[in-house]
Order: sequence, then C-alpha cells, then structure tokens
Amino acid sequence: MRTISNVIIVGALSCAPVLAQPAPQPLTLQDCIRLAQAAQSSVTVARQEAEIAHHGVSRAKASFLPQVHVNNGFTYNSPLVRGGDFSFVALNGIREYVSQLTTLQELDISGKLRSELERAHADRDAAIASLGLTQRDLRRAVTTGYYRVLLSRHLVQVAQNALAEAQSFESRTRLLSEKGEVAQADVTKASAQVAFQQQAVNAAELEAQIANHELASFWTAAVSDPLLLVDSLEQPLPGLDSILAAAGAPSSGPLYLKRPEFSLLDAQRRGFLADSHRARADLLPQANFAFQYGLDSLHLRIQDRGYAAFINLNIPVFDWLRTHNLSRQFQLKARQVDTTREIATRAFSKEYQDALSRVRFIYQQISLTERQVKMSEDNLRMSRLRYEGGEGAALDVVAAQSQLAQARANYFTALANYLNAKADLEIATGQ
Repeated sequence: MRTISNVIIVGALSCAPVLAQPAPQPLTLQDCIRLAQAAQSSVTVARQEAEIAHHGVSRAKASFLPQVHVNNGFTYNSPLVRGGDFSFVALNGIREYVSQLTTLQELDISGKLRSELERAHADRDAAIASLGLTQRDLRRAVTTGYYRVLLSRHLVQVAQNALAEAQSFESRTRLLSEKGEVAQADVTKASAQVAFQQQAVNAAELEAQIANHELASFWTAAVSDPLLLVDSLEQPLPGLDSILAAAGAPSSGPLYLKRPEFSLLDAQRRGFLADSHRARADLLPQANFAFQYGLDSLHLRIQDRGYAAFINLNIPVFDWLRTHNLSRQFQLKARQVDTTREIATRAFSKEYQDALSRVRFIYQQISLTERQVKMSEDNLRMSRLRYEGGEGAALDVVAAQSQLAQARANYFTALANYLNAKADLEIATGQ
C-alpha cells in the first residue's frame, strides 16, 4: 500500500505543473501582426537590404579618407653570363628589397566621390522606404487574413443556425404529414431546404479552415491548428466620425502625399541624378596624391630608407560623347521618376477618395443589415405561425429561412468590410 501511495503522490506532483499552466490568451490583431513581423518574411529581406544600404553609405564615406598599406617585396634578377651587369635592364639590380608604407589619397576635384556618396544616401533612403512599404503590406495582409477568419467563423455559425432551423421545420412537417394535416410536398420542400443548408455549412466550414491556414502561415508551419482570436466583430466598432477626423486633410496638404511610395520615388530620383553627376565627373580632371616611406634598395639596410611623393593629374580629352550620353540617360531616368510621381499622385488621390467613400457607405450598410436581420427574424416567426395555423404555405417558411440566413451573413460581412475599409483608409492616408 505504501508503494502504491508513493506512486500516486509522484504522479500527482508530475501532473501539477501541467495543471498549473495558464490557459492560452486569444490573439488580437496586433498580436498577429507582431508574430508575422517576428517570423522570417519579406520584411526580413527588406530589413537586410536596408542594412546593406547603410553599409554602402559607410563605404562611400571611407573613400574620402586616405588609404594606407604596407608593401613588401624582394626581386632577384640574374646577372649576365659575362658578369657585372644584371640581365633584365628594366630592373634596378641583381637583388632589390622593397618595404614601404604607402598612403594614397584621392583628391575629389571632379566631384566623383561626392556623387558616389549621394548615390549611397539615395540607396539607403530607398531601402528604408521599401522596408516601410513591405512592413505596411505585411500588416495589411495579416489584417485581411484576420478579418477573413473572423467573418468565416461567423458565417459558419449563421449556416449552422439556419441548418438547425431547417431541420426543426422538417421535423415539424413530417409530424404534421404523418397526422394527415399537411401534404407530402411540404415535407419535400423542408427536406430540400435542409440539404441546401447542409451544403452551405460544409462550404462555410471549408472557407473557415482555409482562412485559418492563411492567417497562421504568416508565422507558423502548424497552420491546421485552430487559432484562438479576439472577435473584433463582436466588439464595439470604431465610430465613423473618429475615422473621418483622423483621415481629414491637414493644413500642410493632403494626407495621401505622406505615403511612403513618394519617399521611395524621391530616393530613386536623387539616385539617378547622382549617377548623372558621377558620369559627368569623368569629363573633369582626376587627381590623387601618394606618399611612400620605407626601403627600396639593392641592400637590406635601414640606412637606405627614404620617402617619395607623387601627384597624378589625369585630364580627359575626348571620349566620343560616351560620357555625355551616359549622363543624359540618367537625367532621362530621373525625369521618368517625375512622370511616375505625377501619375501616382492622381492614383493615390483616387484611392484616398475611394477609401473615404467605402467607409461612409459601408457604415450605413451596417445599420441597414441590422434592420434586415430583425425584419427577417420577424418574417420567419410569422411565417411559422401562419403555417402552423394552416394559413401559410411551406414555401413561405423556406423562403423566410433563406432570407434570415442571408440577412445575418450580410450583417457580419458588412462589419468585416467596414474594418477592412478602415484599414484601406489608413494606407491611403500614409499611416
């Protein structure tokens, strides 16, 4: 008995940590976005691109600093057969020892280094803008998936409720038919409605599973595990006035001009202009300065050390207009970016107004769908009463069941569309 008691105690103690584990908390939309951003995704690649561009700026700045290196070498030149002289006349002697500290400084008199630095800054700003766009697109995709899961689950519940109502009516018609109070045709109509509702339940459950897979795939490979989510469709919705106030045009200009796409276009334009300046720099003189200190002697003796300074000036004369045409190409690319910006301004203005219209329209649809649900519930109730009293047809009840299911589906669809329209308006205003 003591052994059995010990086993029970040990088992209870081993189960205690499991029982003490807190229940998992439902995920909010922000939790899902945080998980998606923490996982490996296109945002990770964009973040790496931004880091690469940052190092490019550091590399361009380093070009303004002197480059220092130590050169060590030994050359052996065979003597002539007749003796005395060394065989290769281009060399300095039979043995030559070289050990020099060399400093090389490029003099940016043509603006080449400054143009390369400006290009590096433009690449960095473009990478940062691309990172912002990628993060925004990921947030929007997760938001769409989140509301899709919530909507699909509500539609499953709507379909299941409609199926339960249809099965209840089918049972009632069968009972009345067995008593001879209604025709067999009423049973057939009720059974057909059950079949239709069962098909709707299956389709809704499939959509709910696929929506769950899509949302979970943003941060995990276990996409088949049901996600525990906070139901935003059951919570109070953000008011229309607060949304429109946040999306109003400030005194500094329309909010859609703050979209990160414009920052990306500006960075691309500055990059092409920097490339044009870099190309034009090849038409100007290039200069550099070199200083050497050390040993370059026929003997390995420290007293033979010395120093030398070199200034090189390269003046271009004629390159068959190659540099001019290259610079012109980059200028035209910068003008293309200006054209793209003009087109984008009109397109984003349209998207902004479209988003405002959708928010206003769908908000009105919510109240209409609420009335549809209430009136459809009343219609179904009265249709059942008339049928039970022998004054109505079974077809009226079946039609009322379908109408109520559609009204409830319309209501939850309007809620999800409103939240999605709010997210679209935030993107249209550069948030």
